[in-house]
Amino acid sequence: MAQIKPSLAKGTRDFSPLEMERRNYIFNTIKAVFKKYGYQEIQTPSFENLQTLTGKYGDEGDKLIFKILNSGDFIAKISPEKYGTLNSNSITPLLTEKALRYDLTVPFARYVVMHQNEITLPFKRFQIQPVWRADRPQKGRYREFYQCDVDVVGSESLLNEAEFILVYKEALSNLGLKDFSIKLNNRKLLAGIADVIGKPQLLIDMTVAIDKLDKIGLNGVKQELVDKGFSSEELEKLDPIIALSGNNVDKLDTLKEVLKDSETGQKGIEEIQTVLAYVQKLDTDTLQYVEVDITLARGLNYYTGSIFEVKTNEVAMGSIGGGGRYDDLTGMFGIKGLTGVGISFGADRIYDVLLELALFPDSAMETTQVLLTNFDRSTEDFSLALLQNLRKNNIASEFYPASVKLKKQLSYADQKKIPYVILLGAEEVSSGLLTLKNMSSGEQQKLTADALINYLISKDQD
Repeated sequence: MAQIKPSLAKGTRDFSPLEMERRNYIFNTIKAVFKKYGYQEIQTPSFENLQTLTGKYGDEGDKLIFKILNSGDFIAKISPEKYGTLNSNSITPLLTEKALRYDLTVPFARYVVMHQNEITLPFKRFQIQPVWRADRPQKGRYREFYQCDVDVVGSESLLNEAEFILVYKEALSNLGLKDFSIKLNNRKLLAGIADVIGKPQLLIDMTVAIDKLDKIGLNGVKQELVDKGFSSEELEKLDPIIALSGNNVDKLDTLKEVLKDSETGQKGIEEIQTVLAYVQKLDTDTLQYVEVDITLARGLNYYTGSIFEVKTNEVAMGSIGGGGRYDDLTGMFGIKGLTGVGISFGADRIYDVLLELALFPDSAMETTQVLLTNFDRSTEDFSLALLQNLRKNNIASEFYPASVKLKKQLSYADQKKIPYVILLGAEEVSSGLLTLKNMSSGEQQKLTADALINYLISKDQD
């Protein structure tokens, strides 16, 4: 039998121990903030019933769902005469009943409905798990990737939106980022703009064009709007909106005047003001990170109120987070009117940002704190007893498993970035004074076992 050359499925990745330590550093940092704000973790299965997922993401989204073939001889269940009339859409239900989850939102909606008698509303949950999409792999786009979602359902209070702004600010600051923008918009405000220019049916076209302002400039935006059916008179009404500038108060004052005849638009402005007021009451310093941005239109067909997007200004990178309010998350499963709001962190992009800025701490690269060398069998019993004593004191420790040359053992510690090595020879065992080597500085010191343990505990706490 010919040997098969090992390879990865396209759009997937292996993660080395170092990469896992760094990823877990990101997840643990974000999780700690979620828990601080009262959110609890849940997990849902990697795969769902196919009918749970299909029809929730639009035709294009449905095409990207990874389907799982039924077990057994599934072909035998299809009669030969059917093959001539079947196409891929009609044959799929006969071959598969399960699929890998496409995102965490639809499984969350299913979870809320199925556990409605167990959960307490408002229900605050976070979820960090992989999702799968049968997309074309390219740089920065994978078929398997992690989503990091946090949502609250069953509450209309805009305090939730304000707290999500604080969550973003605290989590990203804790990761070492200093210069980032939390962009804030509102679907009602965008709908109001479309109303006052008399083109509510072209809301999506309008916002897609305005969203390109940074890329194609003002003239380019106007030309695209003309191509989409906007008249010169309507563009004049849009001018003060497209050219919106100043701080958040200035922008909202301008919008109040422009949207004075739109009840929906005024409601959107009021909601943004309420969110900003809550942020100011909770943490005035966070306001410096918040930017009202009327060009923000992510998920416009999905969100019904506030819209968020987060970008770092320290690295050329797309958004590293986003979300918004939705009015009917569970309606697809029979519970109508259960409003909610949620945000997500782009963990993969955040990883790339931290890597480029060298913001991963040394502690995110270390697993073992100290290595015990192995000289020969005569010191083995002493070494194993010390090893257990170290571990009982929660010091991550290893004993090199073979009595090879010291150079090889030190090389092992160096490659694994183990900061300390205990040199254990016959002299150390007989005297009770152990030699501790700092692998970074090369400095060595003699310590008793108790003093050594206390020293390592203090270093672990630094």
